Amino acid sequence: MGLVFGLLWLFNICLEGIHCQGVYAPPTVRIIHSGHSCNIEEERYTERVYTIREGETLELACLVSGHPRPQIRWTKTAGSASDRFQDSSVFNETLRITRIQRHQGGRYYCKAENGLGSPAIKSIRVDVYYLDDPIVTVHQSIGEAKEQFYYERTVFLRCMANSNPPVRYSWRRGQEFLSQGSDKGVEIYEPFFTQGETKILKLKNLRPQDYANYSCIASVRNVCGIPEKNVLFKLSNKTASPTIKLLVEDPIVVNPGQSVTLVCVTSGGEPTPTLTWVRNTDELSKKSLLNGGTLTLPAISMEEAGVYSCVASNNVGNPAKKSTAIVVRGLKKGRFWITPDPYHNDDNIQIGREVKISCQVEATPPEELLFSWLKNGRPLRSSERMVITHTDPDVQPGTTNLDIIDLKFTDFGTYTCVAALKNGGIPEVSIDVNISSTTVPPELTVPRGKSPMVVQEGDTVDLQCLVSGKPKPIILWSRADKEAPMPDGSLQMESYDGVLRIVNVSREMTGTYRCATSQYNGFNVKPREALVELTVQYPPVVEPVFTEIRQGLGRAFTLNCRVLRAHPSKVLKYEWKLGTRLLTMGQFDHRDETDYHVRALNREGYGEYTCEVTNEAGVGTCRFLVTGRAYAPEFYYDTYSALWQNRPRVYGFKLQWTQQNPLSVDRIVAYRLGMKQTGQSRWWEQEIPMEGAIAKGELITHNLTELIKPEAYLVRLTPITRFGEGDSTDRIIRYSAPVNPHLREFQCSFEDEVVCMFTQDKTDDFDWTRHSAATRDTKYTPNTGPSSDRAGSKQGFYMYIETSRPRLEGEKARLLTPTFNVAPKSPYGTVTAAPTYCFGFYYHMYGKHIGALNAYLRQKGHSGSDSSLWNLVGNQGDRWKQAKVNIHPIASFQLVLEGIRGPGIEGDIAIDDVTIEEGECKDPPPNSKLVHPWELFPNT
Repeated sequence: MGLVFGLLWLFNICLEGIHCQGVYAPPTVRIIHSGHSCNIEEERYTERVYTIREGETLELACLVSGHPRPQIRWTKTAGSASDRFQDSSVFNETLRITRIQRHQGGRYYCKAENGLGSPAIKSIRVDVYYLDDPIVTVHQSIGEAKEQFYYERTVFLRCMANSNPPVRYSWRRGQEFLSQGSDKGVEIYEPFFTQGETKILKLKNLRPQDYANYSCIASVRNVCGIPEKNVLFKLSNKTASPTIKLLVEDPIVVNPGQSVTLVCVTSGGEPTPTLTWVRNTDELSKKSLLNGGTLTLPAISMEEAGVYSCVASNNVGNPAKKSTAIVVRGLKKGRFWITPDPYHNDDNIQIGREVKISCQVEATPPEELLFSWLKNGRPLRSSERMVITHTDPDVQPGTTNLDIIDLKFTDFGTYTCVAALKNGGIPEVSIDVNISSTTVPPELTVPRGKSPMVVQEGDTVDLQCLVSGKPKPIILWSRADKEAPMPDGSLQMESYDGVLRIVNVSREMTGTYRCATSQYNGFNVKPREALVELTVQYPPVVEPVFTEIRQGLGRAFTLNCRVLRAHPSKVLKYEWKLGTRLLTMGQFDHRDETDYHVRALNREGYGEYTCEVTNEAGVGTCRFLVTGRAYAPEFYYDTYSALWQNRPRVYGFKLQWTQQNPLSVDRIVAYRLGMKQTGQSRWWEQEIPMEGAIAKGELITHNLTELIKPEAYLVRLTPITRFGEGDSTDRIIRYSAPVNPHLREFQCSFEDEVVCMFTQDKTDDFDWTRHSAATRDTKYTPNTGPSSDRAGSKQGFYMYIETSRPRLEGEKARLLTPTFNVAPKSPYGTVTAAPTYCFGFYYHMYGKHIGALNAYLRQKGHSGSDSSLWNLVGNQGDRWKQAKVNIHPIASFQLVLEGIRGPGIEGDIAIDDVTIEEGECKDPPPNSKLVHPWELFPNT
């Protein structure tokens, strides 16, 4: 009698050519690793921790089951719950990060969903291990710092290194390892406020022997194979903190385009300090040239002005810093304004009254700014009637005023304000202002017919304000109806001719716009304003834009088109068409939607239906594609043992699928099956006829045979109805050698993460752990547990129970094999006699606190009555031993391996190489037990 191995699914197993129900299942998910992990461990039974060395490759696979095939998404959060969610997602089964960096550590989630039930989510925490080079800094005690470290001075050597896990420090003087208490003049401690981050070596009352080479060794105890790192510091009577000199003036004033060189030299410090330059605490410009302590800025610009600092550091004491300012000379932003007599309530310039002309320029450095005035091109000097001032407290710096007292007709003319820098080298800035009888304050009006403006979306529109007066000021445009940006993204836009041009106007730009005069380049009076209304018309926005409707012949359905928004929205018309043929038309009244009903679909009714909704601005269209195409089939990926061996050179595959929405169209009469070898272009095709209607959720099976080993195949499946071919779906079939070559035995050595479909019992106290000696935690308990797998390999894996804290005596961990079916040979599907199988495994029970290891048989239909097969108690020595037991199951069964914690932590129990073979056990070793069926259930 043969044994067929397979998981017992929640649905019925389907035979070839037979439909079956209930295969739709919500997703389940597991995470396995295949990258360069250092260790995988369970943390508090709920979270798995994956440890990896920085720079290695992280590879996590998300194994899913469920039908339809779940969609997978990987997401990551940072290391703590308070960190913001990282916007990084991967939409495939394998998450791969090459050369992983420390910031990429954190918790990774695999989410699988297929629309059935809640999504399945599993997580694993990735811990990235690293060790940076340590750094030693040296300090004297406060109040004792001198230029050198003399005798009777206390010196502190601080060692720090960034790491994960926390670093362990040790100190060495020459070749001598230093420890607390080994030398009365030496004290080693960790500051309370930086516990674990640093270790300080304190040299009290410095002695001659303390002048030596000191090494700080940083180690993470070889976790992940990270070697220790060390740094050497030489302490001598010349050791001193850095001092520097700047061989430049402060400030440095230059013209644009000049080359500037800053020289910084060390004047003291041992070891020799390193010099760096920074600008305003930021990085230097890219064109800067740095050579040791010399910084060169070729062709300097005004943007490169600022404070430049030279910083010297040698890890002794505090870094030295000296700074200088570079001032780049220049003039920019010249503007003017005219202020009428402030003592009269009149904005006009009048004979006999005062008028003030103001001129403003930004100058660097401001103290070099010089102003002069010209009238009609001739120099103008300050007098009783022509008062020139440069220090008006009511205006911004860099401003000059010309006050004309008692304006006369002869004062009319062109006044020029000239700005220059004291030492020349920079072009002057000249501003002309005309004062005459035609110099009048501005007025703003909107031309007739220019408000409101009604335009179509996408047009170019000019909003216009007419500005009169002389001189004409700059016009500022802004939104008057709401706080919203202008078309260029700013809150205000300038216009010199009063016109605001908007290109490709959009519906969001509808509203009221304000034009206002600015005080610059005009009169310094209350701003003049005007408003312009803009209305943007746009075609109707409708839904759905496109919808596909699948229907069978003779069925009724309704199409609906809805208007979301439109401007204008009062006069809306609609037309329903099939292709180019008009079906119906009308006008919207109080409703915002229209329907079209099909009472019985015929062949001529297939095609594209459109509903066109129109207004003055254009057309919005709803589109509906009515088709009789069948939906795509959904391949079933959870078939257990879908692949089998027929002959040495060929293999077979059990192809299973369900039909998506089979009742939405006409009955599926057949499937077209296409196949080709991957990488080839030739297809083989055949039709698989279907008898009767297919129900939703029915599982259909078709056996593929004569597949050539070890080739992979692309399979394409297309449903066929009387309408024609439906949607296709593809999948790849790959050959993989069976776990057991003879199909009459089961063997598991736990080398793969899926552990041969073993599962943890949900009702025990704790779990078994998959492990190998090569990745065992450095904190493992000595004097217990195996040093290799059963084959003697330190790289090989086994399952074991960890009995360290928080485990308690008597707690149990149970590991369950997959469920095995007893395959009947009777034509009526019944088991005619109890078959015999040999259950074998290797065990390792070493340690003075070993508890017990038990094996049980669990059969379907005998709930709560696991039958004892084998048991062993106590220390069996530091070696692997084998156990074999004959079993005689009469129903589908599982085998249970139970480990019980002993009285202490030296009680780890391990198992490896579990086998089940057909027939009696041959040469069972000692401690094995033969079990007969009448012993399992004496009352049956």
